[in-house]
Amino acid sequence: MNIQIFGTKKCQDTRKAERYFKERKIAYQFIDLNVRGLSKGELEKVKAVIGIDNLIDKEGKEYVKRNLKYMVHSQTEMLLTYPLLFKTPIVRNGAKATVGYYPEVWKTWE
Repeated sequence: MNIQIFGTKKCQDTRKAERYFKERKIAYQFIDLNVRGLSKGELEKVKAVIGIDNLIDKEGKEYVKRNLKYMVHSQTEMLLTYPLLFKTPIVRNGAKATVGYYPEVWKTWE
């Protein structure tokens, strides 16, 4: 298993996801969206599983700050440029991915 968790240290669900994998002694890689976002290839793989609309946090501060509600924009370009627009945590295991805290799905990956 090659688990990647994309999120922020302030996000409660991201911390819960990290704790889930720590408690089960499953190695994971944490990627802080404040430092770097998903690469174009990573985004394409996650987008194929989850869908672009489920990745953007339209209730989040970053979405409001960028005033995206009223702008015509490429969602993919916005996510690549402003990683804090992602809903978190994004948990990846190869071609599988989830957005949010879903331990019932992660159990099936073991």
